[in-house]
Amino acid sequence: MSEPLSMQSPDAAGESVAGLVQADRVHRDVYLSARVYALERERLWKRAWVFLGHDSLVPKAGDYYTAEIAGQSLAMLRQADGTVAVMFNRCAHKGSRLLHERQGSAGKFLRCPYHAWTYKLDGKLMSVPLKNDYEGTGMSASASGQGLAAPGGVRNYKGFVFVRISESGPDFDGYFGSTALATLDNMVARSPLGELEVVGAPLRNVIRCNWKMYLENINDTVHPISTHESAATAAAGIGKSLPEGDAGTSLAMEQLLPFGAGYSFYSDMGAKVLPNGHSVLGTKASIHTGYAPLPEYEAELAALYGADQARALLAFSPQNTVLYPSAAFKTSPSLVRVLRPLGPDRTLVEAWALAPRGAPQRLRQRVASYARLVFSPMSVVAHDDVHLFESQQIGLGSDGNEWVSLHRGHKADEAQTPELALENGNNEIMMRNQYRGWLRLMDPA
Repeated sequence: MSEPLSMQSPDAAGESVAGLVQADRVHRDVYLSARVYALERERLWKRAWVFLGHDSLVPKAGDYYTAEIAGQSLAMLRQADGTVAVMFNRCAHKGSRLLHERQGSAGKFLRCPYHAWTYKLDGKLMSVPLKNDYEGTGMSASASGQGLAAPGGVRNYKGFVFVRISESGPDFDGYFGSTALATLDNMVARSPLGELEVVGAPLRNVIRCNWKMYLENINDTVHPISTHESAATAAAGIGKSLPEGDAGTSLAMEQLLPFGAGYSFYSDMGAKVLPNGHSVLGTKASIHTGYAPLPEYEAELAALYGADQARALLAFSPQNTVLYPSAAFKTSPSLVRVLRPLGPDRTLVEAWALAPRGAPQRLRQRVASYARLVFSPMSVVAHDDVHLFESQQIGLGSDGNEWVSLHRGHKADEAQTPELALENGNNEIMMRNQYRGWLRLMDPA
């Protein structure tokens, strides 16, 4: 007798994907194959530590935020004691979602709209209608009687909430290490109050491409020169027409003009690859390091940390820090891009603007402006990228070369050093490193 359909896992035992990744190239099936995507959902997205949201989204007891990760409906809830809990957003009775909005307040308890089963904010079953009818049955000892299930791991790291859906997988500290998390430390330290908060609603854009294309592009320093040439040229033209002195203070000019920098600028910015697919691009400089100074704010941080530490804190403005596989962070402007795969050829990208509490209004203006200018679906920058991602997704399905080149800067022994600092920011090692992290989770044996 064959197993019921519900017991058949798409994660077939022993099915390897190692043949799809070579040291300096990857097979197009990593982007195109529905089978590979199904394996990713089970092996990678459930076992990795994935960014869920920032806890400022749930400021009061009973507040919630919902998200879907790898087909799993999750809810982040603020508890009465001030902590944050995460649980699967499904009733233990019939499986209906308990919370149907993206964000809101549940009040003092959760109540299923289907049969009115109610739960405490921590997921414990509180009451069921017709309670006497369950006496003498096995309900209380069953999974349904245990309340709401939770992911295998939850960590609130200085306000950034991560989840590991599976019970098995790497531990949080071992998965990220201190170097990768240093960017989050820096973001929080930029607040005189030691806290960040989300500014407005995240910008959301569904792109018809595989999630790995977008994540690779975050570390691609060569494409801006050609892909964003029109945006940089337009910004330069407008800058010339502004009254003298305005170009240096205009937010749009401050944020768009650096896209016109040449290959040497990006080459000199420096980078670092880290274990498990993580990376930091812009260890020495980035398009964000030339922003106008804020003397009063800088003096306030110097009073908090000392002049040298404050100077080092503000000097670290990486282009992108990738916490593989789900998010890329910027320290200034304080922003995170979140990836939510929806299929082999569809990806939801969210751009979250964050602001340091107690910092000048100018920093809030900077991050809001940058998010709109660069990551809005109608921005002068994002539409260039989206067009090419979707073009790549279609083009890879054509006959001919089945492999995608990642040869730029490749050295035969580079994989022997899991954490490696780079002088050249144009090296494709950051993308190759993502696939080493991909294989580690996809072929854990």
